[in-house]
Amino acid sequence: MRAIWKGAVSFGLVSIGVRLYSATEEKDIRFHQVHREDGGRIRYKRVCSVDGEEVSYDDIAKGYDLGGGEMVILTDEDFADLPLSTSRAIDVLEFVPADQVDPMLYNKAYYLEPEGTATKPYVLLRDALADSDRVAIVKVAIRQREQLATLRVRDNVLVLNTMLWPDEIRQASFGFLDDDIQVRPPELAMAASLIDSMAGEFAPDEYTDDYRAALQEVIDAKVEGREIVAPEEEEEAPAAAVDLMAALRASVERARVARGEAAGEASDEAAGKDREPAEPTPITSAKSAKAAAAAPAAKKAAPARKTAPAKKSATADQKKTTAKKAQPEKKTDARKAAAKSTGQKTGGTQKSGARKTAAKKTADRKSA
Repeated sequence: MRAIWKGAVSFGLVSIGVRLYSATEEKDIRFHQVHREDGGRIRYKRVCSVDGEEVSYDDIAKGYDLGGGEMVILTDEDFADLPLSTSRAIDVLEFVPADQVDPMLYNKAYYLEPEGTATKPYVLLRDALADSDRVAIVKVAIRQREQLATLRVRDNVLVLNTMLWPDEIRQASFGFLDDDIQVRPPELAMAASLIDSMAGEFAPDEYTDDYRAALQEVIDAKVEGREIVAPEEEEEAPAAAVDLMAALRASVERARVARGEAAGEASDEAAGKDREPAEPTPITSAKSAKAAAAAPAAKKAAPARKTAPAKKSATADQKKTTAKKAQPEKKTDARKAAAKSTGQKTGGTQKSGARKTAAKKTADRKSA
């Protein structure tokens, strides 16, 4: 490693000479912009927007834009005159409990190495910090900028963590923070059960950058001239859960199965067996209202379906009875009509015979 800064840690009357090293490095794969046709590097020129001439580094200064086309130009001499009393010192301001420092304030980490004869006071400060479980709040100027930082111990080495200033942290302002959202105790208990089922010890070495590994595989395949094998597709994330309790319970069982435990073990205990009736959510309320509205209609429809055949049978019986009654009447009427016509025919025949007999007697008398 190469030291990027030299100075001294100063607290009280003690001064410890140190060298500063970057404790982290980015492992991201970097690319150059090149010409697609021949792979030539793309170069950019520093050109002045006023005269169109290319400008060298020696003629470049820093400018602060006032707006409206006005610019304030600052040179290296302007920065040199700034009152940076900590330009080559790490001044300890106070020692505070480690848990009082919000991790969001941390920016970049550096290792501190003792320089020359400063090893003993370095070890003294390191051991004192480790025993007190505190961190040192310091101010340091790196690259012409004063920064707030902490000193803490990691792997028996003093680590300097530069921090953001409090006014550089944005405030979270979201609409849902003003909403009155109630979380039911069974849901909270099930969420706690899910956290317990997924609890573990943090081991950063177990996690890898899968995207960087896949990208490196593509590069290696192109270099070696072999076919690129596409990685297996991962399962898509599930859509937003409609039933929160069902999603939590399924997540708990899935986590237990992944750990080799029995599925469903103690899930009822986490949800609370003797819990009070849960307050309906907007979704369950809508479903309940819909079901309640459909229930009376179903009850009314059910008897109607049962009585419909009865009505049909009753109507059929009436028709049969009417038909039975009508058939004898028709037969009786037919018999009467037949008898009447027979009587008429008989009567007519008798009358006709009597007339013939009388006429024959009259004829016999006249002939006599």
